[in-house]
Parts: sequence; structure tokens; C-alpha cells
Amino acid sequence: MRAMLSRLGHRDYWSAHGGYLRSAWPGLLLCIVVGLAAAFVAGTLGGPPMLYALLFGTAFHFQSHDARTQPGVDAAMRTVLRLGIGLLGARITAGQIADLGWTTAGITLLALASTVAFGVLMARWLGLSWSMGLLAGGATAICGAAAALAIAAALPAYMDKERNTLAVVVLATVLSTAAMLLYPLLAHALQLPPALAGIFIGASIHDVAQVIVAGYSLGPGAGDTATVVKLLRVSMLAVVVVAITLISRHRFGLPRELPAVTKPAFPVPGFLMLFMGMVAANSSGLLQPAVQSALAGSSTACLIVGATALGMKTSFKGLANMGWRPIVLMLLNTVWIAGFVLLAIEISRHP
Repeated sequence: MRAMLSRLGHRDYWSAHGGYLRSAWPGLLLCIVVGLAAAFVAGTLGGPPMLYALLFGTAFHFQSHDARTQPGVDAAMRTVLRLGIGLLGARITAGQIADLGWTTAGITLLALASTVAFGVLMARWLGLSWSMGLLAGGATAICGAAAALAIAAALPAYMDKERNTLAVVVLATVLSTAAMLLYPLLAHALQLPPALAGIFIGASIHDVAQVIVAGYSLGPGAGDTATVVKLLRVSMLAVVVVAITLISRHRFGLPRELPAVTKPAFPVPGFLMLFMGMVAANSSGLLQPAVQSALAGSSTACLIVGATALGMKTSFKGLANMGWRPIVLMLLNTVWIAGFVLLAIEISRHP
């Protein structure tokens, strides 16, 4: 009898999950195909693949309301996206962060913390929501589109969440690309030596890819420093998302537009635990180069699919209705972090 009940229980489990997969696969497949198209165009023409994925996704906005594809689009935006964020940790080791030194680490972390706080304050000043300030400040301070997606995943559901996230991701990518072109020229004009130029590039540009391009355009010394500084910022994603998760699960500090949420038994999201586990595994040498490369590629693929789904959830019309305030907010955050880092570098050069 016990064995029979056990078999029935397994049958019910697989039946339920099989039904979910049957309903989700059309939307998931659509996101994958559109994401592959975006990656192909990015590889052919150049440019950030996540931005192409977002823009391509918005062209299929109508599919996010179709009963045949909606479950899969929702799954891609939640499960696949969070998996990609968790796998980001495979790019980072504790040794890389330790080699920076206290001064560089201090400048980077102070710039990060001040930018997040500045984003929240400027959002309130511009009449935007507390959560929009967190998205803008976190995207600027940590790692652009990936940070915005991670922070959005940690926030509870609320009205316009997808639209706010899409706006921040698009603006962060555009501003990061502009910084990639302008900041090396600024570093050259200021006659920054390679190490300090690398700190400036790595601590102020939003996205990882643009940091690498801008850093190595100034030489291998600046490129190596910029990459590791950027990895320090990426590693702080876990700390920031945990803090946001804890705040959003309590009454204190909960954005007014968010509904009350039930406090979970364990407040750390699963994708964040995966992120920290990947950092630990990579730091201990458990990940062979081939495995590490495969995980990094899988992270990028999942983020592209998730960004495609995010684009499908929001229309250009809805994005245009946001007005000028989000643009001003992201511009102010970008100027703030660049100015903060340059000032700190000058102070460190002439104590």
C-alpha cells in the first residue's frame, strides 16, 4: 500500500510538472529563437546583445498576452533570467578582489554605495518611486543591465515593474556604450597613468563588456585593472540584492506602491545563493577553465533569453509614457559615479 501511494505521489508530481512544461514550452521556445536572432545581429553588426534582445522582444509584445505563449514568457522572465544572474558568479574569484588593495577597493565600494543612495534620493526629488531609484542606482553602481534585472527579480511584484526595469536596462546600456567611447578620451585628457585610468574605467562604466573594451583601448595595464575593479562591483551584486530583499520583506522601508508581502522562511533568493556558490567554487579552483567558460557562456545565454522576455512584457508605447524623468535620473546617476571616482582618484594622487 505504501509503495502504491508513493508511486501515485510521484505520478501526480510529474503530471503537474509535465503540464507546466507543456504550457510553457511555446513561449520559452519563442524567447530562445528571438534571443538567438538578437545574438546573431549583435555578433554581426556589433553592440550589446542584451540591448538587441530587449528591443527585439518589444516587437513581440503581443505574445506576452497570448494564452499559448504567456506561461513560457513569464517563465523566461523569472526562472531563466534568475538562473543567468546566479551563474554570473562563475566569472569572479576572491583572489582577484583581494589583489586590488584597500585604496582601490575603498574608492570602488564608496562609489557604489553613494550611487545607490543618490539614485533613491534623486528619484524622490524627480517624483519617481523608491523602487525606480533602486533600479537606476543599482544598475549604474554595479553592472548595468544585469544588476537592474537582478534587483527587479528581488523586488516584489508591483504596477509598472516590468516597464521601469525595461527603461533602466535600455538607458543603462545606451549610457554605458556612450561612456565606453568617451571615458578613454577623458582619461587620456586628464593624463591618468594606466593603473588609475583602469580604476576610473572599471569603477564608473555600467556594463562589463563596455568596461573591457574601454579599458583595453588604453592598453593591457589599464584593461587588466579595469576588469578586476569591475568584477569587484559585480561581486557586490549579492550584498545589494540581499539588502534589498530584506528591506522589501519588512514594513520598514517598503515602497508605498508595493503590496504587503509574506515574509519567507529564508530571505535570500535561490539565484543569489547560486551566485555566491559560483564565486566560492571559482575561488577554490573547483571550476576548470573549460567549465568556467561554459558557465559564463550559459549565464550570458540565460540573460539574453530573460531580457527577450522582459522586452516582450513591455511595449514602446508604455515606455514612452514614462516621460523625461527616468532619462534625467539615469544621466544624473552616471555623472555622479564618474565624478565621484575621478575626485577620489585625484585625492589619492595628491593626499
